[in-house]
Amino acid sequence: MANYVLVHGAWGGGWSYDRLARELKERGHKVLVAQLAGLGTRKDGLNPAIDLSTHVRDVVGQIEAEGFDRFVLCGHSYGGMVITGVATRLGARIDALCYIDAFLPADGQSLWDITGDYEHRWYIDTQKDTPGLVAPIGGVELLKNPRFGRHPLLTLLEPVHFTGEEAKVPRHTYIFAGEWQPTPFPRFRDKVKGDSAWQLHEVGGGHDVMGDEPEKLLEIVLGLA
Repeated sequence: MANYVLVHGAWGGGWSYDRLARELKERGHKVLVAQLAGLGTRKDGLNPAIDLSTHVRDVVGQIEAEGFDRFVLCGHSYGGMVITGVATRLGARIDALCYIDAFLPADGQSLWDITGDYEHRWYIDTQKDTPGLVAPIGGVELLKNPRFGRHPLLTLLEPVHFTGEEAKVPRHTYIFAGEWQPTPFPRFRDKVKGDSAWQLHEVGGGHDVMGDEPEKLLEIVLGLA
């Protein structure tokens, strides 16, 4: 049996993994759904000082508290930034990295560096009245849903710096959701396509892979055990 660590995306929470986590546990695996500072169940602690390093430390600390020695690490969307940061610290203990329609930074890149003008305008414009706290991209109305909240701007500006530890991860998987338009993720699909170090899975559905393609996602993730 394997240990799984699941990292959610921006503006949301660990609830996005409810079905996947349940189904993995039903098959005898252990699952840690990471809870990121200022988001999801911890949204009451939201503040502008939270940066990417904060979220990386969150995940590392929760892994240690869970007692996982080795594990499969999955991240959705913004969670791709976080799991990359975790890999720079714990790479030798990670059996596989799985990017679920997620950002895939290179050394020294922030999420800002790998997004475009539309995202940049959104990040800046929607935090003017709440300095440092960005509204859900493309849908301010999501703030009416108690499951969603604002996201700390600094997490989008701080880069990941490789240490060599990330190179110790033996398996890498990228899942691309082909029906979400417009999507910022084709560049990452193209980056890994044809690379023998990566497995690429192109699935249907939109960006919410956990909700749109749950059976396919479960199959892929189980294959990483």
